[in-house]
Amino acid sequence: MTTGVRRRMGVEERRQQLIGVALELFSQRSPDEVSIDEIASAAGISRPLVYHYFPGKLSLYEAALKRASEDLAARFVEPHEGPLGARLLRVMRRFFDFVEDHGPGFSALMRGGPAVPADADRPMDAVSRTNALVDSVRQAAYVQILAHLRVQDPPARLELVVRSWISLVESTALIWLDGRRIPRRELEVQLVHDFAALAAVSAAYDDEMAALLRRGLGDEPGDGPFADLVTRLVTLAS
Repeated sequence: MTTGVRRRMGVEERRQQLIGVALELFSQRSPDEVSIDEIASAAGISRPLVYHYFPGKLSLYEAALKRASEDLAARFVEPHEGPLGARLLRVMRRFFDFVEDHGPGFSALMRGGPAVPADADRPMDAVSRTNALVDSVRQAAYVQILAHLRVQDPPARLELVVRSWISLVESTALIWLDGRRIPRRELEVQLVHDFAALAAVSAAYDDEMAALLRRGLGDEPGDGPFADLVTRLVTLAS
């Protein structure tokens, strides 16, 4: 609510406010559907003042995506303590918190180019920068998962498993947003199961992966998500 008294903001404080306002609007609708006038109104300032801080909607859009990418990457940070399955499940819950709160913005970030505002002067440059942000999120997730596995120099099969799983998480979230036909909590657990399944299949072909899997699952409790997967598979096979 406005009180009639406006506090003068510093340059960086105002920029951060505008980024936050834009991110909120872009989280609700496609960037092409959000105007500079709407951003200015939501921020409580004039349209010319928005242009004083950002040369156009594209630069504001990219700043909002950068903040979103940093927030999303941070969702994969988890203390390296306790069973791996429980850690991955907490990561998935924070990840889907972001997806649920920022649906259109998440889609814009992950789909890259198609969400670049139509008024971009050099759309291919904008696409490249957006793709770089997406890659930074994927790389941050990859590094975090390797850290959880206590692996610094991953063998080829482990890299394939981790990067494939990250792509699966991303694709699953995008599909889920289109109708939300599967309960979110079920998907979070299923994605943790998917990680274990991918690792197990790879371990069946490679002794080094088998050793990594045994070490990673060594402290899994009987009521954890990985044990739950084993129970489900045994039930399916019986």
